[in-house]
Amino acid sequence: MSIASFSAISSHDLFTRRNRHFVTRAIQKPSTSTTSTEQLPIQPESDDHHSWRAISGGLNLPSTISNLLHLSAVPKALPVSFDHDQTPIFSPKEDICSLSSAIHGPVDWSPLLDPLHPSLRREILKYGEFAQATYDAFDNNPVSEYHGCSLYGRSRLVPLLGLSHHGYSVTKYLYATSHIDLPQWFLRPLLRSESRWCDESNWMGFVAVSGEAETRRIGLRDITVAWRGTVSPSEWLEDVQSRLEPLPCADDDGALVEKGFLSLYTSRSQSSRFTHSSASEQVMRELLRLVEFYKNNGEEVSVTITGHSLGGALALLNAAEAVSLLPADVRITVISFGAPRVGNQVFGDMLKRRGVKVLRVVTKQDVVPKVPGVVFNEGRKGKGWEWVYTHVGDELTLDAGASPYLKRGVVDIAGFHALETYLHLVDGFERADCRFRAGARRDVALVNKATGLLREELRIPACWYQPENKGMVRNEFGRWVLPRRDPEDIPSPCAEEKLISSSSSS
Repeated sequence: MSIASFSAISSHDLFTRRNRHFVTRAIQKPSTSTTSTEQLPIQPESDDHHSWRAISGGLNLPSTISNLLHLSAVPKALPVSFDHDQTPIFSPKEDICSLSSAIHGPVDWSPLLDPLHPSLRREILKYGEFAQATYDAFDNNPVSEYHGCSLYGRSRLVPLLGLSHHGYSVTKYLYATSHIDLPQWFLRPLLRSESRWCDESNWMGFVAVSGEAETRRIGLRDITVAWRGTVSPSEWLEDVQSRLEPLPCADDDGALVEKGFLSLYTSRSQSSRFTHSSASEQVMRELLRLVEFYKNNGEEVSVTITGHSLGGALALLNAAEAVSLLPADVRITVISFGAPRVGNQVFGDMLKRRGVKVLRVVTKQDVVPKVPGVVFNEGRKGKGWEWVYTHVGDELTLDAGASPYLKRGVVDIAGFHALETYLHLVDGFERADCRFRAGARRDVALVNKATGLLREELRIPACWYQPENKGMVRNEFGRWVLPRRDPEDIPSPCAEEKLISSSSSS
């Protein structure tokens, strides 16, 4: 089946409109002889033919959901000295080359997770901001002639998104074909009108490499791959038992992965200029090129792959292929946010055996990491369980209830899954069952870029992140029009190849 684009969850309110009935706020009162609920202003529409009590058949559905998602109705006091617009948003960057083996190398990093080492926290936030950049740079304007590609050329993405302080430069854009084998629940929110630039390809992320200063700071040359996520989390609930199929690059015949994820990663379209080669072929060609270049210079090289939601699933598939094709001494790490399960236990064991380090950042209230295979238990082994999904690697578990800035007792599926919510919670995480970190510096307002999770007292509008006037400008005649793109921002596979060739020769 052909689809026209992938809509970015963090930069569009599509899921909010589709799930208006599902986003409710439920407060669970202290237990008495009868359990009751108090509903806050966001309610199902008045013409809804079912009340919560009628839907639940006597079951206290809001309380059940609250317990399942670890919700609490007891508000936490805002920090006494809360002054979010008068403090720096960046923490000082220290030299961490002495920790390179623990963060980017073969040393187990689980001792750094609880309590969370400050240096590892900053690295997690760095890669999370790269993943967020794939949303912020995605052209999701349905009337744009370049809908579905990046808003910026690759030399302009980092500075225009305010990421220059990380010290990386983008070397390659990645595209995926729209002709993929995904279930119907996945396709519905992705359809769009025809685009002038390419109806059969979608911008899915980028490859970037650390500059000289950042390389000295972290102790090695780091190549980063950031994959864009795609779907609204509510759609995950409609088909939680997707099909598993063998992973082509596996050294174990029993390694199985979700068919749709693999199809997106490996499919190509000869009718598209951008996906004559698959996303897999594009990213591996660039990784092999960069690794060869820097290793020939005598440098130690790491590959860090990141992504949110579906992007986290693609990151695991990318890591499985990279570890089979890159030199054995190249360190491969995955840092994912809110990612679903991807494969079975054999797949996870294969990655661990090959030395791929995986850190899954998960929020208790997020439903996406609980699927596919939600009815099964983790870690099932033996005959008959080879078709069961399981997670891979170490887990950093966050709790939205720990933040004094977020609303309490809210059932907001999209908000809990949003990457900016994750980054806010990472910044405030110190250790499990501990209060929100007092020294957190990340701008709290970012949480409401595409959600409304922040408390009303903060006076930050919900879903405030959007182009001014929705991208419209006045032309020389005073008429409102969509502006012409800077030539550097117009997608062109030929220009991409020329830039890569020139950088390789230099």
